Formats: sequence, C-alpha cells, structure tokens
Amino acid sequence: MAGVKIRVLEILKKNSNDFVSGQRISDELGITRTAIWKNIKSLKDNGYTILSLTNKGYKLVDCPDTLTYEEINEDLKTKFIGRKIVHFDSIESTNIEAKKLAEQGEKEGTIVVAEEQTLGKARMGEKWYSPRGEGIWMSIILKPKISPEFAAEVTNATVEAVGKALIKIEPSVEIKKPNDIFVNDKKMCGILTEIDGELNLLNYVIVGIGINVNQEQFPESMKLKYTSLRICKNKVFLRKKLLCDILNNIEPMYEDLLMKIRKPSHRGS
Repeated sequence: MAGVKIRVLEILKKNSNDFVSGQRISDELGITRTAIWKNIKSLKDNGYTILSLTNKGYKLVDCPDTLTYEEINEDLKTKFIGRKIVHFDSIESTNIEAKKLAEQGEKEGTIVVAEEQTLGKARMGEKWYSPRGEGIWMSIILKPKISPEFAAEVTNATVEAVGKALIKIEPSVEIKKPNDIFVNDKKMCGILTEIDGELNLLNYVIVGIGINVNQEQFPESMKLKYTSLRICKNKVFLRKKLLCDILNNIEPMYEDLLMKIRKPSHRGS
C-alpha cells in the first residue's frame, strides 16, 4: 500500500466508531480533498468497506481478511519477522519471489505472501494447491549466519512454531517432522525450506509455509490426502489472525535456536 493510503487507513481505524470528516483528514495529512477521495476509493477497491456521507465524512465499517502488514501490525509482537510484508494478489510461487529478493539483499524477516499461488512448491518437486483467499501461502527470508548443517533445525523450529498456533484451534494437530502438519492423517500444512550458502556459512534460508485454512473441499485427487481448518472445525477462520499468531511464535523460537547453535557446546557436539 502506498504511504498516504496507509495513513488514511490508520486515521479511519483509530476512529472506527465515528465518521471522520474530509477536512480533518486533510488537516492531519496535508493533502487535498480530491486526494482523500482517490485514496478512499482505492481502499474500497482493496476490499475495505467505508461509508461516505455528505457533511459527515468517512467511516470504516469492515476490513478485509487480507494478509497485509496493515491488517496484522496491531497484534504483531515481533522485532523483525513480518515487519515488512511483500503482498501479491497472485503469484507463481512465494519461494521463488523470496529467493529473488534475498539475492537482491532484502533484509532478514521480510515475508512474501500471496492470496493465490499458481505454481506453489512442495517437497519432491510436487505442486502445492494454493487457491485464492483460502489459505496462508508465504515465504520468510532468514539470514541466520550459521553452517548449512544446521538448516534442518530451522525447519524444525518453524514447524513447531506453526504447530503451536494450529493446536490452539485444533487439538488433534500432529506434527510430522521434518516439515508437515497433519490432522486425522490428512495434511493441513507443509513447509519447504530452501537454502543458499558457502561451504561453512548460509547466505540465506527461505522458509516456505503453506497452510490450508478455509477450503471447503479439494480436487478429487487430493480429498483423501489433504484437509483444512474449515473442514475440521466447520467454520471460517480469519487468516490474518492466524498469520499474526504464527509470526509471533516463529521469531522467539528462531532466536532461541540461534543461541543454542552458537553455544560452544552445541558447535562441538
């Protein structure tokens, strides 16, 4: 989201119980009424429900369940993971895009997330089914500065962090290391870790995470192998809340892992 639009949204969120006049927004942001109208229209196009009344102004009624920074930042407790989110409506693969960004020097903790993947990646070269708006399809850029031999431990920490968030919703969640989460013998989440590095040092780690959240059904060939939170609980879930919970779990577990790896006793084991 462009900077001015974010600031307009912030004002509307802070005053969600009342109408906010165009004059007030204009005074706070130093922009024209025309600019305000254009940004309000853009927010509506992005899925925000905003009432516009003459002589009253604007009122935010509802926010979309999109996986953007603006929709999770209020509850995000991390220092760096998820503090920058690169959001796509549709993309071939978040892992591919995250690798491109990492090669260009993108900072650690940046997340690539998409509403839909057309060529989502799974283990063994398989495709991950990623329908629009029904799951969490994301990749995290990490730069742990550790030996490649410890890359698998990053995957382990991630699957534990995701499992911790999911088990609060569905107690029968079962973590199957190295990188899968199942419910009743059907896969709900898969994690694909890809690395780049030298002999003794990782340049970066891309942790791709796919979580089936709100799918009501799967293609015939997948029905016996995959499930979603919605199928398990018979209700729709806010993806943005789950995303925030997962990121809040991942960062401390990742930091604890790095401390453990860097201890002399661990390096010598």
